Amino acid sequence: MPRPVDPPDRPADLEQFGYRQELSRSLSFTDLLVYGLIFMVPIAPFGIFGSVFAGSGGMVALAYVIGMVAMMFTALSYSQMARAFPMAGSVYSYAGRGIAPPVGFLAGWVILLDYVLVPGLLYLVASVAMHSLVPALPVWLWLAGFVLLNTVVNYFGIELTARVNRIMLAAEAVVLAIFLVIGVVALAQGKGRGFSLRPLYDAGTFSWPLVFGAVSVAVLSFLGFDGISMLAEENREEARQIGRAMVGALLLAGVLFIVQTWVAALLVPDPAGLLDKGDPEGTAFYDAARVAGGGWLAGLTALATAIAWGFANSLVAQAATSRLLYAMARDRQMPSFLARINPRHRVPANATLLVAVLSLALGLYMASRDDGISLLSTLVNFGALTAFLALHVSVVVHHVVRRGSRDWWRHLIVPVIGFAILLYVVINARVAAQVLGFIWLGIGVIVLVVRYATGRPPELPALAGADPDASTEPTKETA
Repeated sequence: MPRPVDPPDRPADLEQFGYRQELSRSLSFTDLLVYGLIFMVPIAPFGIFGSVFAGSGGMVALAYVIGMVAMMFTALSYSQMARAFPMAGSVYSYAGRGIAPPVGFLAGWVILLDYVLVPGLLYLVASVAMHSLVPALPVWLWLAGFVLLNTVVNYFGIELTARVNRIMLAAEAVVLAIFLVIGVVALAQGKGRGFSLRPLYDAGTFSWPLVFGAVSVAVLSFLGFDGISMLAEENREEARQIGRAMVGALLLAGVLFIVQTWVAALLVPDPAGLLDKGDPEGTAFYDAARVAGGGWLAGLTALATAIAWGFANSLVAQAATSRLLYAMARDRQMPSFLARINPRHRVPANATLLVAVLSLALGLYMASRDDGISLLSTLVNFGALTAFLALHVSVVVHHVVRRGSRDWWRHLIVPVIGFAILLYVVINARVAAQVLGFIWLGIGVIVLVVRYATGRPPELPALAGADPDASTEPTKETA
């Protein structure tokens, strides 16, 4: 028999899934929404604008439109699984319980490639940017400082992290508003190329392979909305708020991405040169800001990018990664010490510290490579998008196959379309990312085989001897 649905004004009871409530339930819907926006970074295109512009033939705004639509299908699938299984672990938990524990292990293993690498990438990008502004301080010192600061904030509890998130979101919104107002005024005064729709569609350069190739880069800006699901056990409201926060954050961030890249694309001082040579220095957005408002605006946008990536974004990335490690560790699919909760602050303390150490080591190593940032970016994308494929499959298996849902739109059509879009992007990803990504997946398969050979197959609480389809929803889902 299916378990009863939780009252709409209460968060889900973890005991039905075999877990104790250990994390602090203190986050509201607004906290979740802010968390997702901070993770995606409202000004994320500042740092990769030139790459997307060059890759899309100048149709950078179109790349973000398609990217938002593609990610919306994934957000809707997340929404369904977050309601069915309102717990930490994201794709690891959804695939494990929606399909089978071994699949969940591999999904968790793959998305680790995203979550473990993301903080290191963010720290590295921010440290390089700060070094360019203050050359007297080396990259490694900036990197160590960012890691230390974020670790302290995360260690002292999710409430402190939430308060910092709100402050940082407000600061990013102010910088973005300043750029947009000055940029629009500059265009009205005849600077740049004037108002046009070319950033959305340019008949001279348009082709679907070109645009989808740019989408694979633009998607990096949207990664992070899924991190909201990691906070399911710290959500104090009903389970469906997790999915609503994901969709809301994605929509808000997407609109901001489209508007700011449209304005910036019209202000690029040398669009032909950017299309021909790319943006190896990563300064294309700041060059556009300089056209609009001068050197002070270019400096402000560069500084905002460094702080947003190195502090705000990496802060929530570290929090999300530690929750993934915690979820896998309490299921004995990672070392058990990572499941330890600090009794005072009620955070996964050891997992938080491990993420800090890994981020520091990875950041320092990649800083010594000429291709460090680009390599990390493609690996992060590959890990996330591959895990999202498992998410879409889990929606169909859990809701349609197991539970007999006849909600064809949400439980079949949406995940199938989302799967197809992401598969196209993964297939067209950089060869280096594909090779390293599949090597990582292969290592995960070997680990899984060893677990079975040694009599320790992946298992999840409440699945052994219990109804594997038990969730917070009725058996026949029609709504």
